[in-house]
Amino acid sequence: MIQRPVHSSLSAPPRRISAVGDIYTVLVSGDETEGKYALLHAIVPPGGGPPPHVHSREEEGFYVLSGEVTVTANGTVTKAGPGAFINLPVGSVHSFKNMTTRPAEMLITVVPSGFEKFLEEFGTVLTDPASGPVPPSDAEIARLLAAAPKYGIEMRVPH
Repeated sequence: MIQRPVHSSLSAPPRRISAVGDIYTVLVSGDETEGKYALLHAIVPPGGGPPPHVHSREEEGFYVLSGEVTVTANGTVTKAGPGAFINLPVGSVHSFKNMTTRPAEMLITVVPSGFEKFLEEFGTVLTDPASGPVPPSDAEIARLLAAAPKYGIEMRVPH
């Protein structure tokens, strides 16, 4: 579990959001960095991960803490385990999926911030620290598809 440093000036506990079956904890939001970046912790259960999509505003980076995720970026497939870092420039078509039988954990950076607000808009904010992910529903997918354009995100889901 990621904890905020003792020297942090942040008073609110981190927000945990269940989105597309994964759990994202907002460690540092754009509100705290003047919009420069956001840092999230992700727990991706077996079979978890978002559908292919493109960010038109932010660069995104994944640092794998534990487990393994398979990242597909612009047609290239990479299996990323602990210590791997994948950087995705603005405009990269990408997705990641946990194709193993155990959860994976990642740190995710987004530069500039804003993606964390997208997750909050379509996902489910978890108020109980013991809560697990909420399975994706048709309603959540509809909220995701409706919110994505507002945040400059193009979802590449099969029709």
